[in-house]
Amino acid sequence: MKLPAKCVVWLLPLLLTGCFHKTNLQVQPLAPPIEEVPPPKPLPSPANLPLPVVTVPSQTPAPEASAQPKETPKPPVRHRKPPASSTQQASNGSPGVSAIGQLSSGDASDLRQQTVNSITATERGMSGIGRRLNDQEQKTAAQIREFLKQARAALASGDVDGAHTLAAKAKVLLGELSR
Repeated sequence: MKLPAKCVVWLLPLLLTGCFHKTNLQVQPLAPPIEEVPPPKPLPSPANLPLPVVTVPSQTPAPEASAQPKETPKPPVRHRKPPASSTQQASNGSPGVSAIGQLSSGDASDLRQQTVNSITATERGMSGIGRRLNDQEQKTAAQIREFLKQARAALASGDVDGAHTLAAKAKVLLGELSR
């Protein structure tokens, strides 16, 4: 009996796989189970320990301090820095700008005004958002309002640096919200 070529193609892989009933299977031995040994019980601490000894050094005033009359403390002396030399101005080509960039004068009133302007600009930016905000954007907007509120409170209490930092944080969040 001759089989057609299609049948041979289908039967060949089946015949090559061999018998499904293999009797000489090798079983690999398994490792013995791990037995966990409980840790040893801690030894009981001795009950009759002596109490710790604490000594406080005595504080007696120095005899020299009591003999001299008390002086009122003098206010610290504040020195003014000399203006920048002309060599700094000539080194970078532009007069009035240092080699490391524009430096603030450190004047608190300037920083206060910058902070007020930043708070105002951020509030305007918040009110200028005309689109509907999703849940995450609403949380960001609430955080901006909280930073602005805290910045105003810090300005009112005299903490200009803290107010400036809070206003800067609000401005950064507004930038993310405006994208």
